[in-house]
Amino acid sequence: GTKDPQKEKMEDRIACEKEGTITKVERKKEKKNPPLLYNLAELQNDCSRFFKISPDETLAVVQELYEKKLVTYPRTDARVLSTAVAKEIRKNISGLTGIPGVRPFAEEILEKESYKNIAKTRYVNDKQITDHYAIIPTGQGLGALKGMNSRGVHVYETIVRRFLAIFYPPAVYEKINLTVCLTGEYLFASEKYLKEPGYLDAMEYSFRKKRQQDNGGAQEETSQEEEQEIGTDTADILAKCKKGDPVLFGHLAIREGETSPPKRYNSGSMILAMENAGQLIEDEELRSQIKGSGIGTSATRAEILKKLVNNKYLALNKKTQVITPTLRGEMIYDIVDQSIKSLLNPELTASWEKGLTYVAEGTITSDEYMQKLEDFIRRRTDRVLSLRNQYALADRYRAVEPYYRKKKK
Repeated sequence: GTKDPQKEKMEDRIACEKEGTITKVERKKEKKNPPLLYNLAELQNDCSRFFKISPDETLAVVQELYEKKLVTYPRTDARVLSTAVAKEIRKNISGLTGIPGVRPFAEEILEKESYKNIAKTRYVNDKQITDHYAIIPTGQGLGALKGMNSRGVHVYETIVRRFLAIFYPPAVYEKINLTVCLTGEYLFASEKYLKEPGYLDAMEYSFRKKRQQDNGGAQEETSQEEEQEIGTDTADILAKCKKGDPVLFGHLAIREGETSPPKRYNSGSMILAMENAGQLIEDEELRSQIKGSGIGTSATRAEILKKLVNNKYLALNKKTQVITPTLRGEMIYDIVDQSIKSLLNPELTASWEKGLTYVAEGTITSDEYMQKLEDFIRRRTDRVLSLRNQYALADRYRAVEPYYRKKKK
């Protein structure tokens, strides 16, 4: 391609100079709180990332843990505890002292009595609970772990460590922003290092080789653009940096790059996307109607996804858990898009939820609601029948036809 004169000029300038001067140093402490407890969607997302298992496989494992009395009810949307459960939480922690891998953490929590004020934190909120509180270990039934396979034990450990973490202080990072002057140009660097691990110590999973920068899957608190944690040696050097210090450069280059497309959904992130589908709605009133519901429920989302895969509308890579649309799925999307486009819009679901709210409030009767719903279905069906748009879609059908032809024997 054509060369950029300005870039070449800049490269020539920095190639000649190897020493710069620090003109500004900014230090700032950042605290990162322990993530909220698991609901089913969050657990399915983490298990997809950690163990590469599908949401329905995660549900099967956690259901077994529940039946063995190792964890609380799994089909929950809540990520907090109730006030009543918080009052008795010492029993759960005490039971976990029977697990060698987490015994030191459970004992420390009991010794410091850090569970006593948990009801005043964001991890306890009766208003955020509809039917069931978050998934937590009961502290009972530990003997059943001996008869479980490694996957079951690891899922259990994931739940246990997330639970214990809420009784620990935040992790404390120091963020350092440096401004360096080099041949009249100002270069900026931003790094951060861990000063106090806090709750991160409790989340050192036995099945993971190193501490992850995702706080054990706390996606709601982690940005993709977030700086990577640096090593101890680099942290020590940066901690001593001050204004006026010289900086020696080894290799300098101007790097060009392109923005990356969004990552493909995996089975876990798809569950979260279904849970939060209402966030895509622009209308504030409609968005509030669907808030907390999304597509499906904690009990049905895994089954919906499984059905789409079984029907070959979606393809699931079992090794990576990455989800991609199939040709059949894309074709169905095209047909619906050309025929009943509103079915693809979460605003339709939100408007139905709004109608149900009116029924609950007594603003309209259930018969009136059903009449409106039936009218909608009738109108849309009549419209599809009158469209006769199969010829308009013929090119799309022909494009995928070769992939569906049966091979001759």
